[in-house]
Amino acid sequence: MTNIQKNHLLKGFKEKPKATVKGFFDPATYTVSYVVSDPETKKCAIIDPVLDYDAIKGRTSKKSADKIISYVKENGLICEWIIETHIHADHLTSSPYLSKSIGGKSSIGGNINLVQNTFAPIFNAEDNFSKDGTQFDHLFSDNEEFNIGNLSAKILFTPGHTPACISILIDNICFIGDTLFMPDYGTARCDFPGGNTEHLYQSIQRILALPDETILYMCHDYAPNGRDFEWISTVKDEKETNIHLAGKTKEEFIRLRQARDAKLDMPKLIIPSVQINMRAGHMPPVESNGISYIKIPINKL
Repeated sequence: MTNIQKNHLLKGFKEKPKATVKGFFDPATYTVSYVVSDPETKKCAIIDPVLDYDAIKGRTSKKSADKIISYVKENGLICEWIIETHIHADHLTSSPYLSKSIGGKSSIGGNINLVQNTFAPIFNAEDNFSKDGTQFDHLFSDNEEFNIGNLSAKILFTPGHTPACISILIDNICFIGDTLFMPDYGTARCDFPGGNTEHLYQSIQRILALPDETILYMCHDYAPNGRDFEWISTVKDEKETNIHLAGKTKEEFIRLRQARDAKLDMPKLIIPSVQINMRAGHMPPVESNGISYIKIPINKL
């Protein structure tokens, strides 16, 4: 996201955002992770951090996470929260590594148990795998209010892409996970186990009910038609120009979304991502030889 685009978005706004937001784009997974901080207290939250993963070699790397750590330390920030907007199917989370390095409570929406109960049988998780979200330090409830320093934050449950998706409203900005994308790319898929197109539509309406000038931060961007990567939009722009929503009824949206989902391939990293992310970023238990393994369910997904 260029400063030119960001400054353009802020022109004419009634109230300049109080939070400082830094985005970290991972081109391998098209993911944007964020550090949102209070300039007064230096307290911060990290949203949707990435753990690099080489699927061919089965090796992880902390390059993306180390960039976030460097930014936090260089700016004298104090990490209070590490928040997942949902259980990602396209990248692994680096939450445990970040928490160990710079602190912060791992957190996710309270409906995480629905995702764990769906995927634990698919991957035949170990008998003692907890399906109540206790792998995370904190489970957010819908409309829960909390603070990042002096910043006022609120959790909005926005299911559809997954049953446990949340958006994070901080004053007049909102981190919306995989609910919406930039207007020229549309909306999130709903064909994963537990996804629901009608629920996604309802969640989108909840986001679009926010004031028009609310700044929306995307979790991904795919730069359609060769444009530069961008990940900041507004409620007004999404309402007026989103290619899956503008001028369409609920029924038309559902038909469009379902038809599009039927043609999509599964994300390349869904198998390792879900197994690890449903454990709050911890690897599956090591086996008798001291090695942790990712399971591949044959003909299941």
